[in-house]
Amino acid sequence: MRNSLILAVLTAALLSACASTEPVGQSAGVTVVNTDALPPPTRKDLLANSRPYLIGPFDKLTIDVFGIEDLSKKEVQTDASGRISFPLVGVVEASGLTPGELGNVIEERLRGRFIRNPQVTVNLEDTVSQVITVDGQVMKPGLYPVIGQMTLIRAVATAGGTAEYAKLDDVVIFRNVDGNRYAGLYNLSAIRRGNYVDPEVFASDIVIVGDSKARRNFDKLLELAPLLSTPLIVLTQSGVLSRSPSGPAK
Repeated sequence: MRNSLILAVLTAALLSACASTEPVGQSAGVTVVNTDALPPPTRKDLLANSRPYLIGPFDKLTIDVFGIEDLSKKEVQTDASGRISFPLVGVVEASGLTPGELGNVIEERLRGRFIRNPQVTVNLEDTVSQVITVDGQVMKPGLYPVIGQMTLIRAVATAGGTAEYAKLDDVVIFRNVDGNRYAGLYNLSAIRRGNYVDPEVFASDIVIVGDSKARRNFDKLLELAPLLSTPLIVLTQSGVLSRSPSGPAK
């Protein structure tokens, strides 16, 4: 009974210590207003979340030439160099183009020689090149496609959210720019509260959510608690778990 009471108190103390006491909206770009509802987004706001998709190696596309049955619903895949091959058109350098731009290139090659006024539509079916890696203490680590605008919070949510032992103030984004490798350290809890801007992530970024060893060790001690000769466990201010003074030396 005494053990259960002590563990309950310690659990409550740990949860209280982990809870954020920072106010909402400390970022320069965030304004806190006294209202009972958020305003709806405008059309401009909704369109701002879209980013042109650039075709890359091994992406799967569907190409349609309107009115030409033999050239409709053609499924193609870019090769390792980002090129595709299409009937009557030949090889096209698709890498770095948007689907719309690729459609324009195909139209120009078909126009006059084969079709008077071709209308080509290119749709992305599956992407392999435009992905981010989300790893560490998330529910579903893995590779995820970047379609439209992606931010750190969206990336973590796409991976199923943070796991039990996630260290929210230890989230790193790795990025290569012009041959240089950069690493940015972020506090996910502070971003959630609007204390600074949710950073944008891009294809090829690697997001790593850190591991809270203190929380992991605390859970291990809870499992061992019934076996301890002295039932009292103390959580120190530094976050280091120790036995009570009457127990073995720290």
